[in-house]
Amino acid sequence: MEQPGTSAHLTGAVQDLASQVVSALRSGDHCAVLGTATGPAGTYDLDTENENDPEFDPRSDITLAAVRVLGADVMLPGVLYGRPPVPEDVAVFEKAVLAFPPAPGASPASRWSHWGMVRALSALDGSAASPAATAPAGGAEPDADWLAGAPWQVLTHQLAVLASLAVPGTDCAVRRAAQDRPVDVARGFVRAVRRRDWLQAAGAGRWLVLLDGVPATLGLDTGLEFVSHMGGDDPRVALHLRAALLTRGGARV
Repeated sequence: MEQPGTSAHLTGAVQDLASQVVSALRSGDHCAVLGTATGPAGTYDLDTENENDPEFDPRSDITLAAVRVLGADVMLPGVLYGRPPVPEDVAVFEKAVLAFPPAPGASPASRWSHWGMVRALSALDGSAASPAATAPAGGAEPDADWLAGAPWQVLTHQLAVLASLAVPGTDCAVRRAAQDRPVDVARGFVRAVRRRDWLQAAGAGRWLVLLDGVPATLGLDTGLEFVSHMGGDDPRVALHLRAALLTRGGARV
């Protein structure tokens, strides 16, 4: 059961961790992402879509819980810059993968987020990925058929939740589902901006920079600048926007 104040502590830890990732993305240095992302221990109910959804219920340090919420983006600086991450970061990241496997009946987004973390480990350090890849639900790519017939509003929401999978030079069923519907993702981006949902807009924009067939009339670059101006103080928004900017510039394509 969630302890009093847990949600606030976790939200703060996730924001702090996102800030560290953004700092590493901006510097491009071999800095530790997890070096200052710490917090009190406790029991947490987590889900990648809703931190209060009791989909996960293991006992864990709040840092591991925050890593699980942020997902593969914790390793994004190493992926985009093609540099090996700090070994201590890899060790903590792997602990989070093993501590928070998808629960029975987990949402598709939760299963995909976990898969993305395993993929990130495998790409950066094969030896470190071995225990996680052999754990339950470790290596097999989940099903993505649920996205094919989803209304464009739902599609955009789910893609924004899974924006950590929007990495240049990689392929998966979620990316193919997005590529099949660039106009719908563009519509979802515009809707998110109009609703002032900056996190969803940034996540959708991150996907759009990877997709072919995005309408030129969208004005994606201008749209991303507007989202940055309006919502860039949120570290998670800033993370997606920085990833989009680096992708737009040709990082690891």
